[in-house]
Amino acid sequence: MESHPLVNLGMKGSATSSKESDESWSMTDYGKRAEAKISVHPFDLDSWEVLLREAQTATIVRSRAFYEHLVTQFPTSARYWRMYIEQEMRHRCYEEVEKLFQRCLMDILHIDLWKLYITYIRETKSGLPNYREKLKNAYDFTLEHMGIDFYSTPIWMEYLDFLNSENSQGSYGENLKLQSMRKTFQLAVASPKVSIEQVWKDYSAFENMANKSLAKKVLEVQNKLYSNAKRASYEYENVTRGLVRGSTSVPPQGAIQEAQQLQIWRRYLAWEKQNPLRTEDVKLIIKRVVYAYNQCLLCFGHCSDIWYELTLYLQRAGESDPPRSHQWIEEAGTVYTRAVSGPLANNLLMNFAFADFEEVQQHNDKAESIYNRLLSTIEDESKTLVYIQYMNFKRRTAGIKGARTVFKKAREDTKCNYHAYVAAALMEYYITKDKDIAFRIFELGMKKFGTNVGFLLAYVDYLSHLNDDNNTRVLFEKAVSTVPPDESSKLWEQFSRFELAVGDLSSLLKVERRRANMLQRSQEAEVSETSLLIDRYTYLDLFPCSELELRVIGHHSVANPIDTATAPVFLKAPVSNNESSKADSHYSKPDLKQMISFKPSTTHGVGMNAVPGGHFPLPSSLANLLSLLPPPHCFQGPFVQVDQLIDMIIHSSIPEISSSQPGLSSTRVINQKRRRDDGEDFDEETAPPSNDLYISRQQKRAQTT
Repeated sequence: MESHPLVNLGMKGSATSSKESDESWSMTDYGKRAEAKISVHPFDLDSWEVLLREAQTATIVRSRAFYEHLVTQFPTSARYWRMYIEQEMRHRCYEEVEKLFQRCLMDILHIDLWKLYITYIRETKSGLPNYREKLKNAYDFTLEHMGIDFYSTPIWMEYLDFLNSENSQGSYGENLKLQSMRKTFQLAVASPKVSIEQVWKDYSAFENMANKSLAKKVLEVQNKLYSNAKRASYEYENVTRGLVRGSTSVPPQGAIQEAQQLQIWRRYLAWEKQNPLRTEDVKLIIKRVVYAYNQCLLCFGHCSDIWYELTLYLQRAGESDPPRSHQWIEEAGTVYTRAVSGPLANNLLMNFAFADFEEVQQHNDKAESIYNRLLSTIEDESKTLVYIQYMNFKRRTAGIKGARTVFKKAREDTKCNYHAYVAAALMEYYITKDKDIAFRIFELGMKKFGTNVGFLLAYVDYLSHLNDDNNTRVLFEKAVSTVPPDESSKLWEQFSRFELAVGDLSSLLKVERRRANMLQRSQEAEVSETSLLIDRYTYLDLFPCSELELRVIGHHSVANPIDTATAPVFLKAPVSNNESSKADSHYSKPDLKQMISFKPSTTHGVGMNAVPGGHFPLPSSLANLLSLLPPPHCFQGPFVQVDQLIDMIIHSSIPEISSSQPGLSSTRVINQKRRRDDGEDFDEETAPPSNDLYISRQQKRAQTT
């Protein structure tokens, strides 16, 4: 495949430059913007969807370059693999299709992808003389790996139709056909799946058609397996309710939906481990659990804990199934290989576990190759941990000399941090019991990390365990004089504890005075002398004060010290249970029994007052009024746009009343108003207006009749 700019897109995590944007894969501005987003955020699914829609209408050469990078970025996505294969099938590139099936089919156990495999065999091999044999092998191969899938019912039914359509010759051929269909039916109804009732109904019809006299006896035997599978089918639907199977695997984002889906998957895995079919076939139990884990990894392939749980289950399966122990151990190694060669290539946790697995199997060369691969691919300071674990591995397998070889390599690496020096020094001290070698390694580290607080604390801890008080004091004095004041607080704290443990009181007071001066220079807030006094008398998790006193003083051991200048103690200081019960006894409490119960709800009925989070009953007068009104659903419209109505009224010009208009005399209106005010009777008849439209119509109608 020819190189293409998109193949390297998004792997370095840097923004695309203007020069690179001119060579981008997409031909549209919208697609180029999506590429720019992917270069910064390689797992931006929305941007990938933009390019995916464009690839479906592109030429096969251009789309192939895109799909290759797509399935490299999302190797466990059945949807992307299926779309890639369908694109090749549309262009009749069948050789490429078969290569793609070889790459993904065994690792991605998704029912839609395997259905596409059956469709490909049916559509492309129909002209071959051995077409039926090839299609039968494809069905057998698919059902062997996917027959236990809950949604595999269509494949089972297609296979049964295929077997039934075979033209058998003679009674022997007909018997072989019936036996093959009976075996397939019995396998289909023995495992939980969707529409299992219909499968059983078809099986019953088949047995009655084949031999009605023996059908009842055969169905009674199989009915136990069917009833068990039917019960498990209902349980499966309840356990997996809400599960989204088609989600694309991306690194954990910490979203609520992600946590909910992972919880459902774990519930499903736990259900499978409980042997819901209640079978004694250990191989079937293990097969179903492993299949469930593989389904979960299609959606959560970046979760190292799921991979590790699967490998651990397979290793323990070897203990519970001794005849096939070697098989399960090999499969565990295959799972490790899939993980570190796919989405977890640079995941230290999974690679270390894989190396330990190979070491247990006494494959030391393979384990060492894992460490070397990590050292060659990791470019940040996390490779320090790789060196440390590599040293431990070499110490276990090749002795202390092998560990020294790794440490020599670590010293030459500029990315290696001080932790490797500490690990090497302590290894020499504990393994060879040679204090001088460990001391020389620490001194070697001092030349490179002499101002690193973490290294200095580790060195001090080592010297204090040797009871070398003089060298420890010298190291403390050297450290506090070279480390910047804003970074040396932990050093001063350790210095004070050291003097408290081995020095006299005058030395301790001198160190505390120097520590207080340093803290006042390095911090904006004034340091409490009482806090330093608390440190003097604290031992491990034992404090000379209560937690409330520590918070009031503002000691660093509490998470949220109280600002005594701005907040009263009783408002912000949490106290222990005993103290809170004593304090509460001094305050009067409301009668909680008289409070209206709060009922969270998303819908609010008539007579309820909606507030954020729930609703409360309305006052009785308003509730009575609302009960007299018809419910809201009785009004079907029209609905008035209040804002538009008010705006129209404001901007409308209403003409003033003119006295010249007939029938609108102001005097008459005033007189009528006065008569109403006087309380006069209005029952007397008034003359109708001369231009009454109703009267004119009645007159015309009378003339016509």
